[in-house]
Amino acid sequence: MPLWLTESDVRAVLSTTELIDAMESALAALSGGRVVQPVRTAIETADRTFFALMPAFDKAHSILGAKLVTVTPANFRKGLHTHLAAISLFDPETGELVAVMDGRYITEVRTAAASAVSVRHLARADASVLAILGAGVQARSHLAALPCVRNFTEIRAWSPTAANLQRFVAESPIPVRTAQTAEEAVRGADVVLLATNAVTPAIQDQWVGAGTHVIAIGACRPSQQEIDPALVARAHLVVDSKAAALAESGDIVQPIREGRFTVDHVCAELGEIVSGHQPGRRDQSEITLFKSLGQAIEDLVAADLAYRHARQSGRGMRVDL
Repeated sequence: MPLWLTESDVRAVLSTTELIDAMESALAALSGGRVVQPVRTAIETADRTFFALMPAFDKAHSILGAKLVTVTPANFRKGLHTHLAAISLFDPETGELVAVMDGRYITEVRTAAASAVSVRHLARADASVLAILGAGVQARSHLAALPCVRNFTEIRAWSPTAANLQRFVAESPIPVRTAQTAEEAVRGADVVLLATNAVTPAIQDQWVGAGTHVIAIGACRPSQQEIDPALVARAHLVVDSKAAALAESGDIVQPIREGRFTVDHVCAELGEIVSGHQPGRRDQSEITLFKSLGQAIEDLVAADLAYRHARQSGRGMRVDL
């Protein structure tokens, strides 16, 4: 009988530091060709709204499964999460369903953990100022994850929604300074996180100084952009998956169509840098940009970790299908 894990079960068994290391391994396996994973299949159901299937298979670690995810921006006005998901794990030998679990929280924390991997390998070692654009779920998860890999002495936050920003700062377990504008937050920052729901550029090229590491985790459809194309063109561009980036990321495919740069401007996958096959940051003045789209193997590695820990701790409920 498969194990059913609720969000509270998953929260209880996953730790941020363990996830960061797990995402590092997952990305290296993906870039090393040890994972079978197609680019996600997405069905548009309304404006900016889609349903997606994300399967993957890692034979070496006996991980087989898929995430079903919906992205519905209109949920925000209803008090619901905009990203909702369920993850199923299967036994690769028998094909049996072994676990079904909430995927919303996994999506939240694995995204932040992958971003932390990018900071570990692409941010300057002395990076001390973090700017967060956004005040929602991903802003919170990144606020927990990024300080695990760098010692930030100043954290700034900005959101287009003042009430959300005030709540984010008030509820933060560590000091966060409110910025009045996105530009104020970004200028002089060493690491910049774009955690908004923007589909047009939320950050301008001229705001970003030499040596900055930028993390962009939104705008995951070809029609959407969250970064000034001039900044994408100027940066050392790293992605989680080249195949996905060239199919899904408007921040990359639109400038290519406009002739701003070619496919070769995608310098590396983060997993190639993790494994040492491509260089990370090459000098102190370089601007690095990690465009994260979120990969199925990230979800399944996190889900497998939750499943194994849940079995050890006796969490979850067996369900007879």
